[in-house]
Amino acid sequence: MESPQQTQLNKKLGWRFALSAMAMFGFAFALVPLYGVFCAITGLNGKTGGAIDAVAAISMPVDVNRLVTVEFLSSVKSGLPWNFRPVTRKMQVHPGKIYETYYIARNKSSRDVVGQAVPSVAPGIAARYFKKIECFCFTQQTLAAGEQRQMPLRFVLDPGLPASVSVVTLSYTFFESPSNKWNRTTQGFNQAADSRGRLAGDKRVQL
Repeated sequence: MESPQQTQLNKKLGWRFALSAMAMFGFAFALVPLYGVFCAITGLNGKTGGAIDAVAAISMPVDVNRLVTVEFLSSVKSGLPWNFRPVTRKMQVHPGKIYETYYIARNKSSRDVVGQAVPSVAPGIAARYFKKIECFCFTQQTLAAGEQRQMPLRFVLDPGLPASVSVVTLSYTFFESPSNKWNRTTQGFNQAADSRGRLAGDKRVQL
């Protein structure tokens, strides 16, 4: 049977763990918008030029005399149990013309998972000219256990893309949502606390 001092110590340790987890995930949440602002200001990491509405995209002049190769890449951050790939690896596009392609994601796990895609463009000079009309990266994506989903991407290259750029590479990396990680962590903490409580109760019954 645990002494009152040991029970109190376990409670203190549990609260310290919970508070540390909250601080860690709060810091992760803060980093996401700060990182986005930093990339937007500096142009580092090839942050794309952002969203553009369909009306603005249609009004762009199409450069029929120029073709640019757009390559599509994908990756998944360690810890996210997904498969993620582009349907089309490469296409030839005219700046100013709207194109559509797809990525496919599949949740390999037995639980629902929330993910967030982060795009980057290379070379960095081309990032501001890559405009997305529709993208799965605009919002978090929730995949049920075993679910597979085809996710659309509609984009246009701004005709102002420097003439020296003939190949543009768009890459997406999927991360597990910090909120999803937090939910799993708190769930694990609660389960551990319940288990310790049941164990202590069993010992008292035996005595």
